[in-house]
Amino acid sequence: MGLIGALFSMLFGGERNVVRDTVEVFRPNAEADAGRDATRYGASLAQFAAEFAQPRRGLFDRFIDGLNRLPRPFLALGTLGLFVSAMVEPIWFSQRMQGIALVPEPLWWLMGAIVSFYFGARHQTKSQEFQTGLAATLARAPQVAANIRELSDLLEEPVAQHETNRALADWRARNAR
Repeated sequence: MGLIGALFSMLFGGERNVVRDTVEVFRPNAEADAGRDATRYGASLAQFAAEFAQPRRGLFDRFIDGLNRLPRPFLALGTLGLFVSAMVEPIWFSQRMQGIALVPEPLWWLMGAIVSFYFGARHQTKSQEFQTGLAATLARAPQVAANIRELSDLLEEPVAQHETNRALADWRARNAR
C-alpha cells in the first residue's frame, strides 16, 4: 500500500473521519442539528398541548361560565342606563350621584381592585383558551400536511394512468382541436 493509501486510511479508516470530526468542532452537523430541532419542536408541542388540555366541561362549569359573562354587559348597559336616566329624570339622577359622592375613597380603591382582578382573570382565562386552541391546531399541522400530500398524489395518479391508454390519448388528441 502506498503513501496516499496510508494517508487516507489514517484520515478515514477505523470508522473515523478526522476531517468530519474536525469540521464539526467549528460547524455542527446539519443533519444531526435538524434531527435535534425536530425532536425539540415535537417535545415543546407535546408539552404545550398537555399544559392546556382541558377535560370535558360539565353542566356546573358551563353555568358558571355563563354567570361570568354577565358583569360586562351589566356594566355597559348600566352605564347607558345612567345616561338615559340623567336625561329623563335629572333630579332623581342628581340625588343618586350625591349618594355616590359620599362613598369613602378607600371603598373606591377596593372596588377598582375587585373589578381589575375580575377582568384580568377573565382576560387570562380567554388567553389560555386561545393558546389551547392554537396548540391543538399546531399539533394537527403535520397530519394535515400529510393528508394534502396524499390528496395531491391521488389527483396525479389518474392522469398518469389515462396517459398509458392509447385509445384515450388518441381521442383526446382528436378532440383537443
